[in-house]
Amino acid sequence: MNLKRKLDYHYQYFDKSKISPDPLEFLHLYENFYDIEIAGIISAIFAYGNVKQIISTLNKIHKTMNYKPHSFIMNFDFEKDKILFESLKYRFYNSQDISHLFSILNFVYKNSGSLKDLFLQNYNKDELNLKNPISKFSKNMISISKKFHGNSSNGIKFMFSDPYSGSACKRINLFLRWMIRKDELDFGIWNEIPPNKLVIPVDTHIARICKELKLTKLKNVNWKMAEEITENLKKFDPIDPVKYDFAICHIGMRKMKF
Repeated sequence: MNLKRKLDYHYQYFDKSKISPDPLEFLHLYENFYDIEIAGIISAIFAYGNVKQIISTLNKIHKTMNYKPHSFIMNFDFEKDKILFESLKYRFYNSQDISHLFSILNFVYKNSGSLKDLFLQNYNKDELNLKNPISKFSKNMISISKKFHGNSSNGIKFMFSDPYSGSACKRINLFLRWMIRKDELDFGIWNEIPPNKLVIPVDTHIARICKELKLTKLKNVNWKMAEEITENLKKFDPIDPVKYDFAICHIGMRKMKF
């Protein structure tokens, strides 16, 4: 149980004052459900690569939205407003991908009400985790892109990955953590889903640390690894295993001793 004590210590260490630098900090700019949800999906989609570049890009996006995400989404017109993102690109995303993302979100909020409402359409409380609803959610988002733009770019496909293709779905799992878990960091505004259904967001950074902690024996970063790490974390907290995610991530980022 020595590892549990260490995990619990670091979980307690990271409070709201120690969020930055992290894309999660943008959600804390808002109080309204819809603004938080939209800030969440945007932060999660851009949460890969160098953290300074992530923060810089998100700052530009929130400034473009005039710090009113829901209002911006509801009034977004692709043909008229794509010029707003003409000079913005980020790693695998070009300006068109980013404009397409906003047109997808416009459709969701006008037709489904919220991302939560769309996601819950395929949620089954009897399933072990959120693998199936994540897959359906991603397919829905990609199909909306095809409906309006005739195709789905590699950038959009990267935004909305599918666990059945083997992807660890790091960005979607990160978004779901923020929406479903409730503590000083995460918001818990999707209270229809219990946190023990979550799967830890895994990328090469998290995978390396979890290998060192012997939370996984697998070599490849994929959905199976994410499930294995989550199941091992359930030994320490079966109700809320993914609560350790932020601490595991930032221990490595900030080069702290574990």
